[in-house]
Amino acid sequence: MTITDVAKAAGVSRQTVSNTLNSPEVVRDETRKHVLEVIERLGYRANQAARQMRTGRSRLIAIGIEPDGDGISGSWADRFLHSLSETAAQEGYRILLYTAADDRSEIATYEDLLGAYQPDAFVLTGTHHDDLRASWLLERGLPFVAFGRPWSDLPDARHPWVDVDGAAGTEAATRHLLATGHRHIGFIGWPPGSGVGDDRREGWARTLSSPGVQRAVEDGIAAGESAARDLLGTEPEVTALVCASDSLALGALQAREPDRPVAVIGFDDTPAARAVGLTSVHQPLGEAAAACVELLARALESPDAGPPSAHVLLSPSLTIRQSA
Repeated sequence: MTITDVAKAAGVSRQTVSNTLNSPEVVRDETRKHVLEVIERLGYRANQAARQMRTGRSRLIAIGIEPDGDGISGSWADRFLHSLSETAAQEGYRILLYTAADDRSEIATYEDLLGAYQPDAFVLTGTHHDDLRASWLLERGLPFVAFGRPWSDLPDARHPWVDVDGAAGTEAATRHLLATGHRHIGFIGWPPGSGVGDDRREGWARTLSSPGVQRAVEDGIAAGESAARDLLGTEPEVTALVCASDSLALGALQAREPDRPVAVIGFDDTPAARAVGLTSVHQPLGEAAAACVELLARALESPDAGPPSAHVLLSPSLTIRQSA
């Protein structure tokens, strides 16, 4: 099966098939969809090595895999990665996975990958204050997008990112609890300094009419249970808890006493939350993945323009179950 065979079967020129595979952005949506359907039906497979030599592009997008921790809060990454892979494939790209322990080892991995596989672009996750990775990529003009805000000012304002508004999520959770009659609502989050954690704490704090009580611990079910027991034991007026993650919320559920019903809301809407009936903030991960691919495709279509200067902030939603 050759590209000429595909062109004949699709009723288009050989160049149109080539553009569909190598430069899909220049092909009309209807035509591209038709050609891809013919390619799938005929079972045509392009010679990737020859294509890379011809176009100078690998059609690979690299992304690091984070440790899954307790296997609960990290499950959002599985859903995001699945959506990213699916969306990228629709644009003719494949995902290249790697692991790294910290920023410096991840930068070293970038250098290895660029030498061995030449990925066209990178997706950053786990963004944090003073993130070295974005600066390194920007200095070299390499296309990338971060799933997560930079949290610190960068010398180059072109830092592209997609994120979910965590503060809006915990605000929605707190407003729901207020609407159902709760007036003393506590918060269990992570230690200060985490961009994501601070953002989620801010949504809870700004919604209350007076300062609320809170506890800050590392993520995990056991830590969440311990923090909730401490908070509820010293604050008898508290009747509800908003948590920065489902792991913390699951721990808080275990801290409840039979004679003291306490409403609990988590964050991430993980499979574990659905299994136990935990109300949780849902992140639109499919939409976030699609936005990441769109930004990267834009950068790769116009490489001379450098990284895109686009920021996409998505709104979460609240999935209400019996825990609140």
